[in-house]
Amino acid sequence: MRSGILVGMHDWPAPDSGEVPTPELVAAWVALDTIRSERIPVWAAHWLVQGHDGEALRTLAGLTGTDTHEVHDTLPAALADCAVVVPDSDAAAARVAFTKLARMHADNRATERWVLDKVCEIVDRSGYADSVTALPLGQIFHLQDEWGAGWGRTEQQLTYEIQRACRAQLAPGDQTSDH
Repeated sequence: MRSGILVGMHDWPAPDSGEVPTPELVAAWVALDTIRSERIPVWAAHWLVQGHDGEALRTLAGLTGTDTHEVHDTLPAALADCAVVVPDSDAAAARVAFTKLARMHADNRATERWVLDKVCEIVDRSGYADSVTALPLGQIFHLQDEWGAGWGRTEQQLTYEIQRACRAQLAPGDQTSDH
């Protein structure tokens, strides 16, 4: 895991939404180093209620979240208690996160602009890795420069490109390899 915490991703899921991310999504956020610790113990408690169990998961659920090192040190074992491992590549982690973003958009729970912002944060965090920018949603990161800049495509055209990328992200089949 990289050191440091990315500030921008803290609004996903929105703190007041009541949404609990899956252990798989949290594992992807860990791999991308885009996760903040204060809400993780609450999510762990929800995972216990959902039927996952294990000593590390129970320990994580009992933490306050204020000691970031304690949370991050306990998290991998707690995820293992949920039968989840942290993805071993940025591409694998981005695929999980991008698929969730695309699903949120398809379910009318995320705007095109919000999806674009989250994609850009993930692509930036990956160091603009080719394996991440090759994914369907990863391919839209460059639209950030055009949005609201007064040049290039219209907002409607950009919106369409993001919608198209979300559909492609959700389409079955190979979405590029991790290599």
